[in-house]
Amino acid sequence: MLNFNAHFPTRIHFGRGKIEDLGEEILSYGNKVLLVYGGGSIKRSGLYDQLLQVFQGNDINHIELSGVQPNPRISSVRQGVELCKQHQVHLVLAVGGGSTIDCAKIIAAGANYDGDAWDFFTRKAKIQHALPVGTVLTLAATGSEMSPNAVINNDDTKQKLGIGSSILIPRFSILDPEYSFTVPPEQTAAGTVDIMSHVFEQYFSPTPGTFIQNRLAEAMLKTCIHYGPLAMVQPDNYESRANLMWTGSLALNGLLGTGKRTDWATHGIEHEISALYDVTHGLGLAILTPYWMHYVLDEQTAPRLAEYARNIWGVDESDDIIAARTGIMKTARFFKSMNLAGSLKEIGVETERLAEMAEKATSRGPLGTFRKLEYQDVLNILQAAYDGTSLPLL
Repeated sequence: MLNFNAHFPTRIHFGRGKIEDLGEEILSYGNKVLLVYGGGSIKRSGLYDQLLQVFQGNDINHIELSGVQPNPRISSVRQGVELCKQHQVHLVLAVGGGSTIDCAKIIAAGANYDGDAWDFFTRKAKIQHALPVGTVLTLAATGSEMSPNAVINNDDTKQKLGIGSSILIPRFSILDPEYSFTVPPEQTAAGTVDIMSHVFEQYFSPTPGTFIQNRLAEAMLKTCIHYGPLAMVQPDNYESRANLMWTGSLALNGLLGTGKRTDWATHGIEHEISALYDVTHGLGLAILTPYWMHYVLDEQTAPRLAEYARNIWGVDESDDIIAARTGIMKTARFFKSMNLAGSLKEIGVETERLAEMAEKATSRGPLGTFRKLEYQDVLNILQAAYDGTSLPLL
């Protein structure tokens, strides 16, 4: 295990009715709020009316930025930055899932910067200050409600880039599982895979001696495998939604990655797909993950992949390579059982753009630490995932 420093500063208000804590949280920073949200789902669910009651009951002034996209755009960030500067906002409140929260984080950073917020992603500028951010979570997926990370799309450059800074960590997050009851099955499935992928990126590591982190990761994976399908068929099952929501937060708050070198290759590849085709992030990850696992499997990585197969899927096989392959197949079948696409072709990706995506994914250097991936490696994974028929059967 490597040396590490850890700090998990987000105050969590978890459970039914925790929206009642929102007013006090906001007022600890001021009374002018930029409310950031996506489509009309928070209005249909009644959450929007609850927010207005909180604002009115606590004399909180709010300005709204609605219409944040599932893969948030820098154009929405720019609109939010202008609103913050114009109205001298004290806090940015994101209500929704990870896309809304990511957008809110960069708005908060851009509000204290004289240039364009895209400069943070091109490394022309470093985030030095940001308005405080709070969240009301409605979708268990990205973990952005406790993380320092944000990912934004740029339609002009066809880029999807991420950035991380402790300055962006939300000060507080309201996590009421009932707000996720209205999430449809396909988004529940994609969100579950998103959580699992965050765990995978930290679990599959070359760092030895991380027993506790690995066991925590396995518990989170088992939680997703157990409760994801249940939440799809019983959307108002509080136990399922609560376990998924808390797992999503824990999966990316820094806990699992402490003392480890983490990977993130699959995320790097998927970002290029959703940058060009605007697909749901979790869906892209569901397609790529089994092919990444298969591609990186060799004598060096087999023990960890076999450990995953045995501890998560109950594979009873002494040979590490065979055990690992079995675990990979079970992973792919699980994603398929949740009615997620199994190939890039199914979601409209064009074969002639695979090389472009591989080149962009590796433009800043090789991906991953579990096994480093160069351009040709990434292209091979994309080509294998294109038609979804090349995973070997045992």
